Amino acid sequence: MSGHSHAKTVRKKKEADAKKRGQIFAKMARLIQVAVRQGGPNPDTNSRLRMAIELAKSYNVPSENIERAIKRASGEIEGEKLEEISFEVLGPGGVAMIIEGITDNKNRALTEIKQVLSRFNAKLANEGSLKWMFERKAPSIFLPILL
Repeated sequence: MSGHSHAKTVRKKKEADAKKRGQIFAKMARLIQVAVRQGGPNPDTNSRLRMAIELAKSYNVPSENIERAIKRASGEIEGEKLEEISFEVLGPGGVAMIIEGITDNKNRALTEIKQVLSRFNAKLANEGSLKWMFERKAPSIFLPILL
């Protein structure tokens, strides 16, 4: 038994669920914004946007939120400027990796990536030094990491 009040237990559970749902909605909105900036606001001509909208709908993101993210990215509504980043990493044992992400601040993202890499004995490689090993097979769409 977690306490004496059933109402408080229910409230805490609902608050935690709402927080998780809000984080998912924010990630989906960022994904949609980047897709719009790269290919335009029309999902008929922008396959990446179409895939992002389908992914958002699979997480039950309201249509209003999707439309607002499209308008924010196309400049109709003022909002944060998101951009894609890509880092080439030489991991432990000489493993080559490419880390791709979405951020509003490249410098902060770079610092955070460097901290994680140093913990796992990995290093950033020069741009273009490892990309030749990889071949993109499909259009990239970022799947949010949901923990």
